Amino acid sequence: MAHAAVCVFCGAREGRDPAYRAAAEETGRMLAANEWELVYGAGDVGLMGAVARAAQAAGGRTLGVIPAHLVGREGAAHDLTRHVVTETMHERKKVMFMNSHAIVVLPGGAGSLDEMFEVLTWRQLGLHDKPIFLLNTLGYWTPLIQLVEHVIAHGFADDSLRGMVREVADPQTLGTALRAALS
Repeated sequence: MAHAAVCVFCGAREGRDPAYRAAAEETGRMLAANEWELVYGAGDVGLMGAVARAAQAAGGRTLGVIPAHLVGREGAAHDLTRHVVTETMHERKKVMFMNSHAIVVLPGGAGSLDEMFEVLTWRQLGLHDKPIFLLNTLGYWTPLIQLVEHVIAHGFADDSLRGMVREVADPQTLGTALRAALS
């Protein structure tokens, strides 16, 4: 699917290890190389800014979605292919989700966790079947993967939850997984 769109949820910070930024930049270049539009939070900071700048520098298309109250805080990028300003955070997530064919979660904080769990919950409820990938740079998401296993082991979710999120180790593996999922 050459003109698919991939939603990337990720941090408005870069984290302490430069490997997070490097993986975000590589992800942006990989999306552009595959002609997939990047759908992201429109911020020009942190991993969000890194993935978008790399995608744009590689000739990729970008759709940035940001709520009005974050424009000053996250420095909304204005050189995007498409740019949407929403009223609320919830509307931002919905617009990002509705304009994408797959979801990728890079390292991030509470906002990235919120975004990931919302799309995972929607999938668990049968509201969509879009693939969800965790880019597990430096094992960042390993505790989250263990938490999902814990939830299943204690009977608070069916075994099927395990297969609704796929862990990938690096942007190359992510690209391969996305090509398979979007074909």
